[in-house]
Amino acid sequence: MENVIDTLRARGLFDNWTNPELYETLKKPATLYAGFDPSADSLQAGNFVAIMTLCHYQRAGHNVIALVGGATGLIGDPSGKTSEREYQSEETIAKNVEGIKENLSRFLDFGEGKGQARLVNNLDWHKNFTFLTYLRDVGRYFRMGTMLNKESVRQRIASDSGMSFTEFCYQTLQGYDFLHLYDTYGCRLQIGGSDQWGNITAGTDLIHRQRSTEAYGMTIPLITDSQGHKFGKSEGNAMYLDKNKTSCYDFYQFFVRSEDADVIRYLKAFTFLPLDEITQLEEQVENAPEKREAQTALADDVVRRVHGEEGLRQAQQATKVLFGGTLEGMLAADLMAVFADVPSSELPVTEVVGSHATRVAAASGLCKSSGEARRLADGGGLYINNERVGSSDIIAAGQIIDDQLLLLRSGRKNYHLVKLLK
Repeated sequence: MENVIDTLRARGLFDNWTNPELYETLKKPATLYAGFDPSADSLQAGNFVAIMTLCHYQRAGHNVIALVGGATGLIGDPSGKTSEREYQSEETIAKNVEGIKENLSRFLDFGEGKGQARLVNNLDWHKNFTFLTYLRDVGRYFRMGTMLNKESVRQRIASDSGMSFTEFCYQTLQGYDFLHLYDTYGCRLQIGGSDQWGNITAGTDLIHRQRSTEAYGMTIPLITDSQGHKFGKSEGNAMYLDKNKTSCYDFYQFFVRSEDADVIRYLKAFTFLPLDEITQLEEQVENAPEKREAQTALADDVVRRVHGEEGLRQAQQATKVLFGGTLEGMLAADLMAVFADVPSSELPVTEVVGSHATRVAAASGLCKSSGEARRLADGGGLYINNERVGSSDIIAAGQIIDDQLLLLRSGRKNYHLVKLLK
């Protein structure tokens, strides 16, 4: 059986490790964990790198733990941050934890049996500490010189904003998480992004000091696009795994719009497609880039795993709508995502259902007058939900998308979205 490290290297998911002995250790089933920060109630596309790495470990027969930081989230990880982030309430963090648990359940097999992943919340053990007992039982094993020498700490201390004592202590909390998981589940490996090196080694050092044994850390490259922009961002907006925050269509479009220079790296990192199949797609990128077969394969695979077959169908259908396809089965959220930039108006539902299509076209502003709308319809150029209508056609309740929207169109590409008021 291939060592999981070889798999990760081949797919661009390996950056560094604390000790090369890890390779031999992973020839047998091992227990490892990765942490997820509950700063929002949904994970983002950028979290895929950690999720996929955990999936590869689980597929290779290792015991996987996903830790959600119900305790550490109350403080916030200073790694990679230029200033202290705004604190969130305990209620908000608890809500975020539940959202992240739901996200992770789509990718990892959780349960109590052999080979099943485990989901833990570090609030369950940190809540039992008082300040004095934490200083006495945990804090005394950390050395100031080592803590001050961490790259993330040195950068912040040298910055204008500085670093609070609260943030400075964050690495001790994450270090104790590793020790707790070692004592409880025999966890000997922590994985995380390359910016987590300092936090990871805080844990390996603590285990060595307290338990006189070797624990390991492995980092994953921070994925960026060919322009150096952090993966998972689109014009400054995060791509969330929750379809209520990022529609299936927008999520699909984020991946299908990948640049030729990025798409093969993304296919290796974010799908389970065999490498020889990805090589064939790479040849397509080189020989027929206009077909965008690699981008379509990437978007199809990722959206299917994030939102299921139904979510993929909705995303694909929403894409076809732009080219005059049917709106049957469309959700209002996806329709609004597709036509976010087209003109829109609001009309009472009583002025739409049961009214002539031409009257609605005029009332919405698609046409300047009812006369213009009738001439448009008589000429075959008026469409409701991408279906041609005549000047005598009346809008029925069944044509309203999700009881919320109606899509009007004049000619081939002049769209107008009507939002129904009840």
